[in-house]
Amino acid sequence: MIRIIHSIMLSYGWKRRLVAFVSGAIGALALSPVDFFPAMLAPLCAAVWLLDGAASVSLKRASGRATGWPSIRTSLSIGWWIGFGYFVAGFWWLGAAFLVEADQFAWALPLGVAGLPALLACFTALGFAVAHLFWSANWTRILALALGLSAAEWLRGILFTGFPWNDIGMTLGGNIVLGQAASLVGLHGLTLLTILIFASPAVLADLASDGRRLRHVPFWSAALVLAALVTFGALRLSTGNVEAQPGVKIRIVQPNVPQDDKFRPENKEAILRHYLELSDRATSPGTSGLSDVTHLIWPESAFPFILSRDAWALSQIGEALKSRTILITGAARMEASDPAQLPGETRVAYYNAIQVVGGSGVILDSYDKMHLVPFGEYLPFSDWLEALGIRHFVHIPGGFESGSLAKLLSIPGLPAAFPLICYEAIFPGVVDPMSRDQAGLLLNVTNDGWFGLTSGPHQHLAQARLRSIEEGLPLVRAANTGISAIIDPYGRIQGSLPLGIEGVLDGSLPQAIKPPLYAQFPMGAPLALYTFVLLVLIASRRQR
Repeated sequence: MIRIIHSIMLSYGWKRRLVAFVSGAIGALALSPVDFFPAMLAPLCAAVWLLDGAASVSLKRASGRATGWPSIRTSLSIGWWIGFGYFVAGFWWLGAAFLVEADQFAWALPLGVAGLPALLACFTALGFAVAHLFWSANWTRILALALGLSAAEWLRGILFTGFPWNDIGMTLGGNIVLGQAASLVGLHGLTLLTILIFASPAVLADLASDGRRLRHVPFWSAALVLAALVTFGALRLSTGNVEAQPGVKIRIVQPNVPQDDKFRPENKEAILRHYLELSDRATSPGTSGLSDVTHLIWPESAFPFILSRDAWALSQIGEALKSRTILITGAARMEASDPAQLPGETRVAYYNAIQVVGGSGVILDSYDKMHLVPFGEYLPFSDWLEALGIRHFVHIPGGFESGSLAKLLSIPGLPAAFPLICYEAIFPGVVDPMSRDQAGLLLNVTNDGWFGLTSGPHQHLAQARLRSIEEGLPLVRAANTGISAIIDPYGRIQGSLPLGIEGVLDGSLPQAIKPPLYAQFPMGAPLALYTFVLLVLIASRRQR
């Protein structure tokens, strides 16, 4: 084993790049739907050994610091190839979206499957370069890797509109027991803990010389931290009893409408009829359809028309609801500019919205999606890219506009709901503490039909579920093709519909719990953990 580790450490050229890429790809097995979290040992231990090899070229024995541009450049390369392998294996399913309308988008499939991972890997490379600057010959290099790489992952979730999908912290966050720590430190704190835990075994390969006789300490410290996380999670789950919201019976509709030519305005009557028939389906002898339902929930992109501008559709919905049921649905919303403000010109803006429809077919409240998907819902640098014949996926002229107001939805008969449309649910800390004090649930509508029967919808569900743990709020999730679910504030799935089927899910609404630490201090809790690791790293370097 030591011989293999030394060969990894001393590898160079294509062999070093291959080791980095393969180890990164193995790490993706820690994500849903596989959820084999020990797989993260491969990329993080390999990272330590490969960085050891890069640093050893320019390690100054007097100061114990790795310096010099050649070795930093090597560290950048190592980080990029590990990140590229991780993201290619984690995002292969993106290719399915380019094949929905293959005649228009198949040519761009390599850009999604390889181009996006190549860009995201630049953040990993940056994290490795930062770690290299603090690299040393002893166990503190684990702290350097954790600090640099977790900071890079944090930046990935913020810069250029942010894209924290498949953050390394989901290694722990995807496990219901280990993920309970998110109630304390959130996703970014889990990322730091993940790197510390799964990179520490690499130090066992150190020689028991040159002051490194304590090489077992990081390993056993990591084992103790992991045991503490298991204990905390198990205790929190065993004592977390949640009552149901009285008088509320939810029905989630999963229509499984394909993203193809059938989803066109000319088919609106057939699509609406399909929704209404499915909504009123009797699922058991004790369930007679909508007459027993207080709140009906339809997914994102429910209709190929503007619901608020279609009196016929609203009247059909109102007739089906019969003033007994409230409908919450995803829908496109159109807004025309005021002619008085723009004389001689009328500008039309489209929004991806959640709308609350009363029993009489009247729209009671609405929320416009704020965090849009680049190239999916709008086209960045549209003037340049449209000239090249590139357009966004949705069939909306000019794409969607971003909403300007984060708000709680007012839904009769329900606590105030914090709305999350599609991938808004993957962002940690999305609920500000003031809204959290008033909110009673997270409401997520999404359309993962673009990604078919792949791992993408499983990953999406896992990340949305982590928001429940972070915020202490139940999550109600309606997905067009799945996976729809009702999740309690501890992240436990109370009921769900499998991926790729048509059906309805009936259930009660779990009550919210007292805001956990992370919900109260979404930035403070993980920053405190980062600061502690940084101080330990600085203190150890001064002592040395």
